[in-house]
Amino acid sequence: MPFMFENLKVYQKAVAFADEISSLTEGFSKGNYYLTDQLNRAALSIAANIAEGNGRYGKADRKNFFRISRGSAFECIPILELCKRKKLIGEEKHKALKENLDETCKMLSGLINY
Repeated sequence: MPFMFENLKVYQKAVAFADEISSLTEGFSKGNYYLTDQLNRAALSIAANIAEGNGRYGKADRKNFFRISRGSAFECIPILELCKRKKLIGEEKHKALKENLDETCKMLSGLINY
């Protein structure tokens, strides 16, 4: 039986994003490890904080974790920009990932305001 939060579209989207980032960064050169590590941590943090927030009893505590999750999504933006500038990802991939994050942030805002 799944945990309730696993049914949330935003959680599923966040896990898919973290998986996509993990696959994408496997091809980055070792000299860019700092980008690989930080981007993977931020991407995973989105889903992890949604899960952790749903494990909390108090509404304010849950909202705090959803805010942290949203912050992690925002953290990905400058890292992706640097990846684009270093030509680790192309313009189209950069745009698609940012659009994905934008949609995720809107969904997280809905959770925060719910």
